[in-house]
Amino acid sequence: MGGDLMLCPTKHTLNLTVLGKKRIIIFDDDDARRDSLSMLLNMCPDMECVGAFENAANASKQVKATQPDLILMDMDMPLVNGVDGTRDIKANYPNLPIIIQTVLDDDHHIFEAIKAGADGYLLKTTAPEKFLEQLREALEGGAPMTGTVAIKVLQFFRKEPQNLVYNLSNREKSILKLLVEGHSYKMIAVKSDIAYFTVCNHIKKIYDKLHVNSATEAVSLAIQQRLVNS
Repeated sequence: MGGDLMLCPTKHTLNLTVLGKKRIIIFDDDDARRDSLSMLLNMCPDMECVGAFENAANASKQVKATQPDLILMDMDMPLVNGVDGTRDIKANYPNLPIIIQTVLDDDHHIFEAIKAGADGYLLKTTAPEKFLEQLREALEGGAPMTGTVAIKVLQFFRKEPQNLVYNLSNREKSILKLLVEGHSYKMIAVKSDIAYFTVCNHIKKIYDKLHVNSATEAVSLAIQQRLVNS
């Protein structure tokens, strides 16, 4: 991101006085990048950095201390890497969104992160404005991915389904379809004409039935098993 990290779009900032700033913490072993990301977030009217750490060795403790709304997790770090850090946090905070950041878009790293419970996967080359939009998407319940990563996920899961039975209700299937289409929880509530918290309850049941821990895993499995109509 370099010097362009100083740019901060001001859209998507309605109702800030009511909602307050979203708290974000960073795990990244690059000192300069931690500083740049912290500065970028702190210049935004709707987000702030409340912690920045060089590795994920004490990830769950740092989450407990900072109480974030979202985590930015570097993939490659000393001592404890992003995949293990994500797995540790998800074991204790399963609903806390974690976005993986990396310079790598190879299949192994992508799917290891997804299996660990990551809610999104962004390359570090993502432009600042797009990067901030994707963070806001994640905060609203979405599962943002850099385009090249999303293509790899789709290609990987375009195989014959295993005909497993998940016993999803019609309502759960319709909500899962909207999730696959990239809608946030708020938009799913609007399109389904139900309350936001009802959406959350349905998605929790969907996760339980699919045996997954994140929106990314649910979407990937839905595509692989063709659980929703295109």
